[in-house]
Amino acid sequence: MYERSVLLRVLRGFLLLMKKSIGTRCESSLHRALKFSYAGRRTEREVAGYVADGISAGGEFIEVQIGSFAPLKKKVPEFARLGGLRVVYPVFVAKYIEVYDSKGKREYRRKSPRRGGPWDLFNALVYAPELPLTRGLAIELVLLDAAEQRIRDGNGSWRRKGLSIKDRQLLAVHERIRLEKPADYLRFVPFTRKEPFTSASLAAKAGIRRELAQKTLYVLARLGVIEKTGKERNALVYQIIAGKKSKKS
Repeated sequence: MYERSVLLRVLRGFLLLMKKSIGTRCESSLHRALKFSYAGRRTEREVAGYVADGISAGGEFIEVQIGSFAPLKKKVPEFARLGGLRVVYPVFVAKYIEVYDSKGKREYRRKSPRRGGPWDLFNALVYAPELPLTRGLAIELVLLDAAEQRIRDGNGSWRRKGLSIKDRQLLAVHERIRLEKPADYLRFVPFTRKEPFTSASLAAKAGIRRELAQKTLYVLARLGVIEKTGKERNALVYQIIAGKKSKKS
């Protein structure tokens, strides 16, 4: 039994080492830059069977997340419970596309017509809408400019006409928005407490797509800061929940 337990510990350590190594090799320059800006040299720390991107000087675990929050459902509660966790989510205010040929020579550089904003968070949070209720968790949006390097190798998505994403690099940081409690998410509701609104009116007032407005309202309702109050033709009507304070679980 003793030899078996030793073998299991060695195997677990090896798997964690491989996870750290693979994660480091696959991360983009953008991910690495954000990780070091929050954690300095205290990066890639193993906690409760998971690997955190780093630990801040104040002892807060750091996790940089580019994309859906779904993969964080299991690790977030562990990190938050053991010392607090800050999930850093980059929002591309401006993105520059750099295309390279198969030999690495740059062909051209252009600015993407899409301009991102804070509401982009809900594209990722819709897959884990109650995650912000976790006690000890803070989500920090980093509004930034980045350059995306693509290589013409024929292995990329058909949407990019076969171009593969080689790397993403940080160019500039404009603003950081920290969200710690459900009430902080009311910044995404540009209406008064007694004012009814729909996804269409939110989209119009916030200057976002209707689909993104629907995702935003879905998440905010799950967080307990807004509620459905009826229907207006085929559209759901919402209102800010007055007099209630949502509690973190």
